[in-house]
Amino acid sequence: MTLSTWWLFIVMTFVVSATPGPNMLFIMSTSARHGIRSAVAAMLGCMTALLAMMSISAAGLGALLQTFPTVFEALRLAGAAYLAYLGVKCWRSPVQDQSADGVSGASRAATPVMRKDAIYRQAFLVAASNPKAILFAAAFFPQFINPGLAKLPQFAILLTTFTVIEVTWYFVYAMSGKRLSLYLQRATVMRAFNRLTGGVFVGFAALMATARE
Repeated sequence: MTLSTWWLFIVMTFVVSATPGPNMLFIMSTSARHGIRSAVAAMLGCMTALLAMMSISAAGLGALLQTFPTVFEALRLAGAAYLAYLGVKCWRSPVQDQSADGVSGASRAATPVMRKDAIYRQAFLVAASNPKAILFAAAFFPQFINPGLAKLPQFAILLTTFTVIEVTWYFVYAMSGKRLSLYLQRATVMRAFNRLTGGVFVGFAALMATARE
């Protein structure tokens, strides 16, 4: 792999990673609801799933999924079902008015604090819910690997580069969510945010369920 090839990979990965998707939405909404530390747990969950899927792709599962489309369809529909479930869960999340003039008493619904391990697991499932990531890695990474050289070191460089860029964007979205938290102290705003993010997750699920290769 030449230096120019590596820089091309950096530019393309920067653009691809910046694109809003279920992972970025989950990290941003986690930061807005529970803070940066919880968002870091979400980042770890998403990144663990992505690295696992890309490593599996390098091992040849991407070709296997293309050979057996029924398996891919089952994974795709299962992933869509999970995103839809997450969307409904976000939509129905209880809210709490934390503003200075908020109403106190029984009318205030407490917002549950999620454990870091629960956030990690949920983020892992969000990232793993899209089997197209395996096919994407199988199609994208080989374009930058020189077949005449040792493939494992090249793959390691690409995977490390991807991780740095992806995590950088994770922090950008997390900080955006942190800024949003200032406006989410009112129950009405938080309820609207929950319904917006829930609706977007359901939208992602619908796109995944209806997409065709």
